[in-house]
Amino acid sequence: MRLWFFLRFWSLLWHLGLPVVLLYLWKRGRKDPLYARHLAERFGRYRQHLHGAVWVHAVSLGEMRSAVPLIRALLDRGECVVTTHFTPAGRREAERAFAAEIAAGRLAAVWIPFETAWAYAGFFRAFRPRAGLVMEIEIWPRMIFAARGAGVPLFMCNAQYPSKSMARDAKLKLRHKLMQGYAGGFVKSGLQAERFASVGVRNITVTGELRFDQPVPPAQVAAAEALRPALAGPRPVITFASAVEGEDDLYLDAIAQALAHPSRPFVVYVPRKPERFDEVAGMLAARGLDFLRRSRSLDATLTAKGLPSSPRGGGGGHPAGSPDLLLGDSLGEMYFYIALADRVVTGGGFTPHGAHNIIEPLALKRPVIVGPEIHTIEYPAVEAIAAGVCLRVETPKALASALTDWQGPGPQTIQAFFAAHSGATRKTLAALDAQVKIA
Repeated sequence: MRLWFFLRFWSLLWHLGLPVVLLYLWKRGRKDPLYARHLAERFGRYRQHLHGAVWVHAVSLGEMRSAVPLIRALLDRGECVVTTHFTPAGRREAERAFAAEIAAGRLAAVWIPFETAWAYAGFFRAFRPRAGLVMEIEIWPRMIFAARGAGVPLFMCNAQYPSKSMARDAKLKLRHKLMQGYAGGFVKSGLQAERFASVGVRNITVTGELRFDQPVPPAQVAAAEALRPALAGPRPVITFASAVEGEDDLYLDAIAQALAHPSRPFVVYVPRKPERFDEVAGMLAARGLDFLRRSRSLDATLTAKGLPSSPRGGGGGHPAGSPDLLLGDSLGEMYFYIALADRVVTGGGFTPHGAHNIIEPLALKRPVIVGPEIHTIEYPAVEAIAAGVCLRVETPKALASALTDWQGPGPQTIQAFFAAHSGATRKTLAALDAQVKIA
């Protein structure tokens, strides 16, 4: 009964709040115009009609990247797929990774509808999905129960239940009821299976972490290998991947200390969101750092080597002098930035929101450093720390020391760890087939 009242309150809240949501999208659209485009889709009105598709909800960039190997496997066996997103980053990644399939009418990348029954009714009319997979842990009440009402089995996929989320949810238990509305869960580890089972989620299968199956783009690795000697010379290279708002000062202080070390490493600094590129450039300039911007300084160099130039454009050749830092202000090139490095610092770990993905560095056999907050990546961070391929630093001072003093293990150790945790795509497809008649 309490859930019944909540769903009606939730629906009322969304109807009353729609003007606020639209204003939010308009404001975000001033920085990224894609937020304000295809607005009809958010109301459940779609030009595409792809009946019988497998539905994959990947809210943003990280979730979409983790879904890529699974989507590729579904397409390879003849399925059609519809991906839904809330942010432009997720949608762009789907359009980039599956451009050929979109052109062929086998995949549609669209906005997730607003949390209203009528908007979801429009979505289900357009696509009539046979099953839905919600990447990571996204709890949207109307999504869950609209799928249930439409007879669409909806599964948590690549899911984990962080300890902080469990502690928060234990106070109210409403999210437990919402999670019980899923048809089941495909989860990352045995520990995660126990956590979901403890709150009443049924049909749980341990399938592992899909990011271990992500393809590594060879052109980006080749570009990094060709460019690194000209960019950094013999200096060691450290990449800060997905630095989030609130960490910049801490990271830049650590970088300043590292630059004073005799090894004087070259630094690659990649902000998490494209909206922050100019802001971070201003912070680097204010600190007097000699830096390059990927979008403005490297295209001529890459083109001269027969390698792709930046999708954002830019111009100018490689500036004279020996800069200390490259600002990674482009999208879809994280493997390029990581491949430049000897070691990688993954952002988010010094904020309450928690650290971001460590699997991309491990895929390229780079040891990785994280801050104290790893609740968002408990799997595989706990296992990676135990294996010695990831270093968890508790304080800014420890981070500054690690930048120059911790070399990490060799590639063979990282490769062995990576191989032991691969295969989630195959396991997820098998779990899906066991639950739903797909193939």
